[in-house]
Amino acid sequence: IASRWDFLELADVAKDAALVHGILMRIQETPNSSELVTYAPFTLFPTPVPRSLFLQALAVQTHYNTLVDRVCQDVDFLQDALASTIAVDDFTARLFRIHQQVLKEGRSQSVTLGLNRSDYMLDQGEDGTPSLKQIEINTFAASFGGLSSRTPDVHRHVLKAAGRLEESQRVLDNNPAAGLARAIATAWELYGSDRAVVMFLVEETQRNIFDQRYIEYELWKRNIHTIRRRFDDVYKTGSLDQDKRLFVDGKEVAVVYFRNGYMPQNYTSEQTWEARLMMERSLAAKCPDISTHLAGTKKVQQVLARPGVLERFFPGQPEVVEQVRATFAGLYTLDMGAEGDKTVEMALASPDRFVLKPQREGGGNNIYGSEICQVLEGVKHSSERTAYILMDKIRPAPVQNYLLRRDAPLRISNCLSELGVFGVYVRKGESMVMNECVGHLLRTKSSEHEDGGVAAGVAVLDNPLLV
Repeated sequence: IASRWDFLELADVAKDAALVHGILMRIQETPNSSELVTYAPFTLFPTPVPRSLFLQALAVQTHYNTLVDRVCQDVDFLQDALASTIAVDDFTARLFRIHQQVLKEGRSQSVTLGLNRSDYMLDQGEDGTPSLKQIEINTFAASFGGLSSRTPDVHRHVLKAAGRLEESQRVLDNNPAAGLARAIATAWELYGSDRAVVMFLVEETQRNIFDQRYIEYELWKRNIHTIRRRFDDVYKTGSLDQDKRLFVDGKEVAVVYFRNGYMPQNYTSEQTWEARLMMERSLAAKCPDISTHLAGTKKVQQVLARPGVLERFFPGQPEVVEQVRATFAGLYTLDMGAEGDKTVEMALASPDRFVLKPQREGGGNNIYGSEICQVLEGVKHSSERTAYILMDKIRPAPVQNYLLRRDAPLRISNCLSELGVFGVYVRKGESMVMNECVGHLLRTKSSEHEDGGVAAGVAVLDNPLLV
């Protein structure tokens, strides 16, 4: 697109694009006001994405759904995979203790709900050929399914304003919010009580509330009542009856949809942890439940990439194994021992080739370049290094675009994009009731930034234009 469109002549189109900010809104705090309603940041134009790689990402998503579901049911695998991590990472260890307590009591929930998003970048090979490589799979609070359901309208509007009618017609329809809500609704129906509600477990201050509202509205269309509560609310007003049904403010909860609880700072007190345990012990379907939360950790991602591990979860399915493994980037252990020592030496020798990842979600946590050396030099002889994994750095080809943000100057930037694919699954007992790919997300940032997403103020919302 950058090579065919005159960005200088089309700069004024950015002003027209800002007029559609009412379609994409979010609440964000500013130094001078408690809340400000503004448009979510977005690219002026959609970004070209190779059709074959886009379709590859969609095709593999149901296999990733199955993989996550099977991993979270494999007690021995989770124990072995996370053994070194829980020894040094307090947050993961605390989550694992809840997992163990639930197993000891026996899982109460009969309905398992998964709303995942698998994120990729297009790695540029030495011969210039791009390949699809997974960054991570998000099993907890996979966001922007709501806002990405509206971005196609934004880019269609912009392209029409720019006189690019043919390209505007090629912008893909996309509605992850409907698919995510359909999975939640299925879990709610399987729970079996018309009086029960879906509870969104949210933060004290919501900067991305409208993204969540799209899913809520889809549920209301189905006459499914939703409530929004914080950990503190659950602790103060929540209870389990003798059948382990969860009640909050006197309302029976069929589904707990966690949009908060994936970072250590979300757990501000022992009461917060007690509220999490109460919900995990309950009959309600949790998205995610504690075992699925653990299945989405960086350490599990690294272990799954080891030779022979995928075959454990897809026995007799070599084609599926090949499809999933083809999306893996290089992932390396930092466990104590010869293999971990080799990883340390490799990273210290060529830090620009890698990304050092802690067991954290939410963006902005990864370590790059010379900082990798600083961290590893300090922990290379200590078991503290097992709190991290090492991953090959994916190197996509930059594309030029405008990034539209509130109060940011309008200029052409060299941009890198990240493709996310939303997947949902619902299981009742041993029976998989639903397993679907329900949409996609494209986020784009300036190439000057190594890490950070839309919520962190680095990336913006985008759409793929298949080429």
